[in-house]
Amino acid sequence: MKAKKQQTKKAGHSPAAARAGPAVAEKPRARYWPYLLGFAVALAAAFEVYSPSLYGPFLFDDQYLPFNMLGFPVDSLRAWLLGVRPFLMFSYWVNYQLSGLQPYSYHAFNVAFHVMNAALVFLALRKILEFSQVERARREILAAFAGALFLLHPVNSESVGYVASRSENLSVLFFFGAFTVFLYRPKPEITWIRSAVVLLLFVAAALTKEHTIALPALLLLTDYFWNPPFSPAGIRRNWRLYGPVIAGGVVVGGYLVHLLRGAPSAGFSVKDLTWYQYFFTQCRALWVYVRLFLFPSGLDIDWEFPISRTILDHGAVIGLAAILLAAGAAFRFRRRYPLAAYGFFAFLILMAPTSSFVPIKDPVAERRLYLSMIGLLCILLEFLRHVDVKQTKWAAAMAGVLLVAGAVTHNRNAVWSDPVVLWEDTVAKSPHSSRDQFQLAEAYRERGDCAKALDHYARSAQIESSGKRSYWLDTLFIDWGLAYDCLNQPEEAVAKFREAVNVKPTAHAYSQIGMIYGKQGRNQEALAVLETAKKLDPNFYATYRYLGGVHLSLGDAAAAVDDLRRAAALNPNDEAVGKLLAIAEAQAQHKAGS
Repeated sequence: MKAKKQQTKKAGHSPAAARAGPAVAEKPRARYWPYLLGFAVALAAAFEVYSPSLYGPFLFDDQYLPFNMLGFPVDSLRAWLLGVRPFLMFSYWVNYQLSGLQPYSYHAFNVAFHVMNAALVFLALRKILEFSQVERARREILAAFAGALFLLHPVNSESVGYVASRSENLSVLFFFGAFTVFLYRPKPEITWIRSAVVLLLFVAAALTKEHTIALPALLLLTDYFWNPPFSPAGIRRNWRLYGPVIAGGVVVGGYLVHLLRGAPSAGFSVKDLTWYQYFFTQCRALWVYVRLFLFPSGLDIDWEFPISRTILDHGAVIGLAAILLAAGAAFRFRRRYPLAAYGFFAFLILMAPTSSFVPIKDPVAERRLYLSMIGLLCILLEFLRHVDVKQTKWAAAMAGVLLVAGAVTHNRNAVWSDPVVLWEDTVAKSPHSSRDQFQLAEAYRERGDCAKALDHYARSAQIESSGKRSYWLDTLFIDWGLAYDCLNQPEEAVAKFREAVNVKPTAHAYSQIGMIYGKQGRNQEALAVLETAKKLDPNFYATYRYLGGVHLSLGDAAAAVDDLRRAAALNPNDEAVGKLLAIAEAQAQHKAGS
């Protein structure tokens, strides 16, 4: 018996060697049709559960994407690619070529990217389950369940149903692609060619969204855990990869520091939020993400999450202690529960770029779980690997979880299908947010329900007055005035526009006053304020639109033509300007002929 054990040891069949990650390679299946069928089923399921939002409009930050902004040169591919996220903008350019500003193709692309990400989650976790010596049939089931849960999980609704979150699921597609290429190398030592592929995908991910800079740390963790288990040997043998990738990470990190220096919503220049206050806050927020993974209730596009100004505020010290205890337990029991330990550390690594020390204006955002969910799935698989998932009761339980997840995701996407429904839901959950009250007012006004909008503009202004004034307060007053104009209350409208001027004198605010005066026939007063608007910003197109209307009413067709041509040049998409210009040109020609 002793001789037999010695022979086994010499043959390299010790428990550690048995889990030696990439060194233990099994022959791939010859049949690929089950995977193709599974992908087709996943694609159909995804389009079904996300169907309510597929025909939804551009919402919230979607409206501030470059191609939705006035004056963006949509016909110049170069203009699309010169921004900070060129791969993201190229994908939007493809959508624009397909459907212009009709949002369906934008949503459909998001869903397609999401299905690809779910497939990569399946592939990555299948390989990690192989490293942890889970038998083939069981790991196929477990990896398929994890991939399907990622596909159908309600918390991913923001990353998929929201066009502006394309940056999330497209960057994660490149990230998971790099990770999968790394995992499926045939030998423990990575080749130069495979290293180059990983590096290229890493760069593409970082140029799509910056939080993917965490990839090198995840690769290091993976080699430590599985190549061979709990040893730096795998890291040393993969110097071909880590040299270029870490160098690339340093370059990307330097670029990010440059971007964050002047960013108003992220970085160390965020007002009234220091790095340590953000860290204390994230000690609590991290457990919110864990809760959302396990029980995805109360989903919200704009969380009201209080800042922990000190370590004692709102129980931040408890959150920090829980993180440290969990990290200690994960390291202590890493050999007994390797999947769970690996998953926990992977979760921390993937959350770190957005949820550690670098302040971000929104302390909690559901989209941040999109990348890091793979770590929590590993923890879940640690539990499931110890049960017989082939038994009917466990198969039924997993199927039930997926059905419930799909149903909840479908319902959540019904919220994303309409701006009024979305912001009514958000305000119900975050009633003290000035931004949410404002967005609901905007949704009501754009739908024509201006009377309802007034109340929420007032609530938004009241919340703002109780704290420091926001940089967008002038916009609030302008849009509030437009709601009064919608209700044919010109004096109240002008009063709000004047409040906007008092906050920040802009061409936009003055042009709206001129618009009201023009409607009232107060033409000389209208001309005076519109001239002020023109001096403040000679390129604000609405000024010329209203000037053209006033000159038309005064019978000065030639001046109206000049103004309206200027407006049309600044905003070719305004159909009302085109109609007015045609009238002005006809009148000018008639006068010239007579």
